[in-house]
Amino acid sequence: LDKLKTLKFHGMIQGLQDQAQHPAIDQMSFEERLGLLIDREMTERLDRRLKNRLLQAKLKQNACLEDVNYQADRGLDKALLQSLQDCQWVKKHLNVLITGPTGVGKSWIACALAHKACREGYTASYERLPRLFQELPLAKGDGRYSKLLNRLGKTDVLLLDDWGLAKLTAEQRRDLLEILEDRHGSHSTIVTSQLPIDQWHASIGDSTLADAIMDRLVHNAYKIKLAGESLRKQQVNLTTTNEIE
Repeated sequence: LDKLKTLKFHGMIQGLQDQAQHPAIDQMSFEERLGLLIDREMTERLDRRLKNRLLQAKLKQNACLEDVNYQADRGLDKALLQSLQDCQWVKKHLNVLITGPTGVGKSWIACALAHKACREGYTASYERLPRLFQELPLAKGDGRYSKLLNRLGKTDVLLLDDWGLAKLTAEQRRDLLEILEDRHGSHSTIVTSQLPIDQWHASIGDSTLADAIMDRLVHNAYKIKLAGESLRKQQVNLTTTNEIE
């Protein structure tokens, strides 16, 4: 056990201890017992790596595609969303753009897609775009800018939440183009926005930079367009009704 601890074979340690408590373990061959220990170690390592990827992703919501609510009337294309579950879009470096009014579950679905990517072995990172735009100038000032761009550029799935809440400044346009340029054709980006995609160009501002940004983001993307009433409002109404009853 001490040597297994030194080698950091924590799964095998737990497996060996479990085997010692099993009354019929002596009936198994050495190869069978060794196979079980190796399986336990692999499972332990895969679980640990997934946990680390999720910690690094810092997803806003603990969402899974298996828990998607298809009953809510919000125009969600079930076939499209299910086709994204195998993460081939990540393998092919395609994007996913999710639009719709506030409260319809854009961020939740985006986090569920990023969570599934983490489960499939890809790295992910959640970034709320207004906050990222606040962080970038600070990073320029203290020398972290290149390191931050490098992290954003190399992440397999970058989730940019709340796109288009305000018109971009010249500096923000340049920063956004740098981020998307590093990722174009090599990694996948998820964007959520209350604005319809046909209004993104105007919200970016500068026509030339807007063309470049849209070209790297929209033309190789799956588009999920949601509609309907806020799910949060529906939940509040349901809770209020239950309290009255």
